[in-house]
Amino acid sequence: MGWKAIARSAVGTSHQEQKIPCQDCGNYRIFNDVIVGAVSDGAGSAKYSHFGSELAVKTALKYLSRISEYLQKRKGFWQRFSQPLSQIEAKKLFTKTVNQVIAELNKQATNKGYSVNDLACTLLVFIATPKWVAAMQIGDGFMVVRFQDAEYQLLFEPDKGEFFNETTFVTSANALEEMQVQVISGKQEFICASTDGLEKVAIRLSDWKPFPPFFKPLEEYLRETSKPEYDDQYVIDFLNSDRLNSRTDDDKTLLLCLLRYDAIDGNKTVGWVEE
Repeated sequence: MGWKAIARSAVGTSHQEQKIPCQDCGNYRIFNDVIVGAVSDGAGSAKYSHFGSELAVKTALKYLSRISEYLQKRKGFWQRFSQPLSQIEAKKLFTKTVNQVIAELNKQATNKGYSVNDLACTLLVFIATPKWVAAMQIGDGFMVVRFQDAEYQLLFEPDKGEFFNETTFVTSANALEEMQVQVISGKQEFICASTDGLEKVAIRLSDWKPFPPFFKPLEEYLRETSKPEYDDQYVIDFLNSDRLNSRTDDDKTLLLCLLRYDAIDGNKTVGWVEE
């Protein structure tokens, strides 16, 4: 048993036309049976948000990679991480994580002579074990999980704010107040975290339900690929495909995780986008 994962981003066509760098970032860390992942989307209006999203992901993963040490201190709960964090524990842990991210963003802004708002970005973070997943979200984007013998499940409704194209950023004064946290027990097999560039093709916005034909080929790709970080052309081609770009011109990030190692060879199916 173990996790397989891949994180890739692609520049949106609108950013290519304006010669703006990709403002998305996503990454993960795997140790033992635990995976820690983070995805961030820099604010389009923030001058250096591509630096902000990268720093936010790097800082969150660095901090949460100490989760094994944290869990070891929880008396009687170390064996295979069978006991999930409580909602209170998860909120405390993610609050500390966000505060660490904010501190690093402020430090970067001071060192470079920026305003911290120049580094504005969203943040989605999760910790997953074979028995439970704890997740948080500030801003838009989405996180979808699938437990054994279950349908795809959206963990949080994206924070869209009161006006169009508005959301909460880690640098916002109300970031911690708006932070969403959830802990779910169960044997999950698949996790997908993404920025909002893929929302309209992956999530049915009328009722915030995941669109299965979007996720199934991505999950199958992970099942068939023994080393997705090296065999990444499928994900890269998908993110840069004309079919996808016809539906969204924003930056796009996929962080895909699968809790299986019995990958088999086979033909990959192209990720399907609803017409």
